[in-house]
Amino acid sequence: MDRYSHGNRFRYGSWRGGPDPLAPPYDVRAAVDAVGEQVLAGGSLRDALRDLLRRGPDGRGGLDDLRARARRLRREAMRRGDLDGAVTRSQALLDQALAAEREELAGRDDDTARFNEAVLDNLPRSTARAVEELSGYDWASDEARQTYQRILDGLRDEVLGQRFAGMRDALRSSAADPAAQRRLAELMHDLNDLLARHARGEDTTDAFAEFMRRHGEFFPERPESVDELVDALARRAAAGERLMNSLSPQQREELSRLMEQSLGAGLAGELAQLDANLRTLRPDLAWDRRERMRGDQPLGYGEATGALSEIAELDDLLDQLGQEHPGATLDDVDVDAVRRSLGRDAADDVRRLRELERELRRQGWVTRDAEGLTLSPKALRRLGGTALRTVFADLAGGRRGQHDLRSAGAAGEVTGASRPWEYGDEQPLDVVRTIARAVRRGGARVPVQLAVEDFEVVETERRASAAVALCVDLSFSMISEGRWGPMKQTALALSHLVATRFPQDALQIIGFGREAAPLTQQELAGVEPDGLQGTNLQHALRLAGRHLRRHSGSEPVVLVVTDGEPTAHLDPTDGEALFHWPPLAETIEATVVEVDNLTRYGATLNLFMLGEDPGLRRFVDAVARRSGGRVFTPDAADLGRYLVADYLRARRGRRAG
Repeated sequence: MDRYSHGNRFRYGSWRGGPDPLAPPYDVRAAVDAVGEQVLAGGSLRDALRDLLRRGPDGRGGLDDLRARARRLRREAMRRGDLDGAVTRSQALLDQALAAEREELAGRDDDTARFNEAVLDNLPRSTARAVEELSGYDWASDEARQTYQRILDGLRDEVLGQRFAGMRDALRSSAADPAAQRRLAELMHDLNDLLARHARGEDTTDAFAEFMRRHGEFFPERPESVDELVDALARRAAAGERLMNSLSPQQREELSRLMEQSLGAGLAGELAQLDANLRTLRPDLAWDRRERMRGDQPLGYGEATGALSEIAELDDLLDQLGQEHPGATLDDVDVDAVRRSLGRDAADDVRRLRELERELRRQGWVTRDAEGLTLSPKALRRLGGTALRTVFADLAGGRRGQHDLRSAGAAGEVTGASRPWEYGDEQPLDVVRTIARAVRRGGARVPVQLAVEDFEVVETERRASAAVALCVDLSFSMISEGRWGPMKQTALALSHLVATRFPQDALQIIGFGREAAPLTQQELAGVEPDGLQGTNLQHALRLAGRHLRRHSGSEPVVLVVTDGEPTAHLDPTDGEALFHWPPLAETIEATVVEVDNLTRYGATLNLFMLGEDPGLRRFVDAVARRSGGRVFTPDAADLGRYLVADYLRARRGRRAG
């Protein structure tokens, strides 16, 4: 932007400061074309859309990159340390306390000192039981007493500090301060009461506000609703449960006893009730999962549950980024969790992918159904246009003659006559005769004034419409032999050609495997190979006949693309598809009956044989002789050129004259 030297006038030009800051994050049309390229190559439509988001439109910043980073961080978290660190640290502190106490007792020469030494010598080997038995012991060493108390206070602080983020400072004095103990008891009682009422479905709006007024200082994240409070607490509680589940039975018993000893019976009971309430409200969390962490560093309770919480969040992210469940969208991805776990740049990548997905929907390139994203009719038209341009490029250089896309249309040949224009006429204007009529009406005045009655249009022969049935083989051999992509590209190209250049023609695409069914353009783009064995050409030809009869005034054309002889037909008794290999005589006979029906109706029946199967060769040759049709044996790459050229020839068939 340049400013003129006089006045507040500005001149605007192209941005020259690097990438356009107002440009969208991705080229949406290029993204659609990338999907289309994969579909035309034979790929699945849904897989192509999913791959676009997985790879990222520019080959980076996609969901696969984010998942790889999340998996790497999870592996690192799994190697962070030993989950039994809380018990190990308690054992180390107990050893220190006992060593200090023995040293103090050794310097005393009285019966009490000898008795206490006997008590220490007979302590259980279990750390938790030893701590429990020492609860009433009269320590001779102040250092030993303080070290023993660190076992209880430290574990209590870690457990409650892990559950309530803002409680750590308040806990330090609670053991000796009756007021602090009462405050803690009130918090636990009020919290359990609030969650129990919420679980019963009561309105807890006012109760939550009162709870936060009284105890909000213990929740620095400042939840704004009961649900937000439950989410925060439940994730931490689930991490604690996973820690217990991940320990061996002996380790679990040791830690449970230590926690009960450090918390006291009343507080331990309230905490157990809290966990039960949270589990009821959030049963979807991984409460019962076990993790096998490996590492040399012993982790305290808070460190261990923190690592397990991190692993659980990464597991959730991996599930969200996988987008595997039906109806998955990028809106399912928790961007805040991505930022916490993977960093700001990863969160920005998710936002850009979201923007791309939303922009694809906003511009009408994709729609969403119950199974996820799919291409819209607008995108399918673009895809069909691409396929058609590819086919016509082949036609232009092929040996079958020149077929310019722009010359294909609905208008017939010019007859040399003209007639007055009528409302609704689409024929081209006869300029010479129109001006001549105006001159005769108004004289040789310049400029010539045109009136409606002066216009004349060129008369053309009425071109006959065609009813076209394109039967395409959807058996698994089509994809295993690399013929799926050319088949799909050809069908989409023909569909687009009919829709845009021959709208008076009626095209129906019929896919056949063990059974046959009509396919819309959208279904064709997303169709997958039939997992069941069978090539039911009989059913496809029967549906083709029904289509032709619905358009009885049009030139009937049937085009068949297949790579295998018929191996299935419909049972005349119940209509179920019967498959058998090698083909049964009944299958061949049922198929030939449908061929004869189409022949008697006057349909042109041409077959495009892919592959060199001898049985297929014998069958299609016999059908061609019987119906008067033709057989083509193109390579898969030439299928589009052959089939579209044959359609253009066949639609000017026997009824056109």
